[in-house]
Amino acid sequence: MSLTVRFLGTSAACPTVDRAVSALAIHREGETLLFDCGEGTQRQMMRYGVSFAFSHLFFTHTHSDHILGLTGLLRTIQLQGRTEPMHLWGPKGSSKTLRQCISLGGERLTFPVEVTELSDGQTVARDDYHVSSFPVEHRGTSAVGYALVEHDRLGRFSPETARELGIPEGPLWGQIHKGQAITLVDGRVIEPRVLVGAARRGRKIVLTGDTRPCDNTITAAHDADVLIHEATFADDEAARAVETGHSTAREAAMVARAAQARRLVLTHISARYTREAPELEAQAREVFQRTQIARDGLEIVVAATEEAAVA
Repeated sequence: MSLTVRFLGTSAACPTVDRAVSALAIHREGETLLFDCGEGTQRQMMRYGVSFAFSHLFFTHTHSDHILGLTGLLRTIQLQGRTEPMHLWGPKGSSKTLRQCISLGGERLTFPVEVTELSDGQTVARDDYHVSSFPVEHRGTSAVGYALVEHDRLGRFSPETARELGIPEGPLWGQIHKGQAITLVDGRVIEPRVLVGAARRGRKIVLTGDTRPCDNTITAAHDADVLIHEATFADDEAARAVETGHSTAREAAMVARAAQARRLVLTHISARYTREAPELEAQAREVFQRTQIARDGLEIVVAATEEAAVA
């Protein structure tokens, strides 16, 4: 089952020659979810092959570098003839600003746009995963992070054992794989545990948006496959990070370590640093080795796991 993250904008506050402002896409089994929409996001989507055929856009907060691309994105999609609804999700108090972005320019869209404010901890349920919001700490605005959490996957089914037991291939295989005991024509009752291994844990991707290090992120990112954390500043700007409600790379690494995350990707990089930002990566790796700096266009593949689900 495919699950990838594509970084569309990784700069803080303003774009640079190398980095656009905040936006990223998560692709899962043919579905695309967009998170934040800084200016020029629609062009970044074209550049990096992200389809406009998506229906859910999540905002971490309404500071301009995270929302100014919405107007242009909606106009571009409209010109392509879209008629399907678009769903926008944001933190408490965000709907007024998002609706202003939708209506800017006075053009009437050809498709409905629904705006929903998420209360702290609210979950957007999907078929076999969900997206949960969690409050973070950012100066001057209501802000949230998001966790995409897959449901636990069914254990491995053994077709060899099924054949050995004389179970005919077809609906009975599907029933027992779903955890249902079956009765054969000779009266034998076959329990799922005979043919199906332990359930396998689903994957988890957590992104913070703009934030100071906080306990809510540590909780949400526990055992995450990928934690995407802002890292606006290096150590020498730690006071500035506190003042502006942001994090240093080292602080982001401390969150990843506390959360026992499996991988940390740093984004929202201040324009004062180069494209590769080696000092940020080095400072973070002193705390959490499995760290990398995001760049525009970076794609991360989150592999499916065979690990047993936690009971």
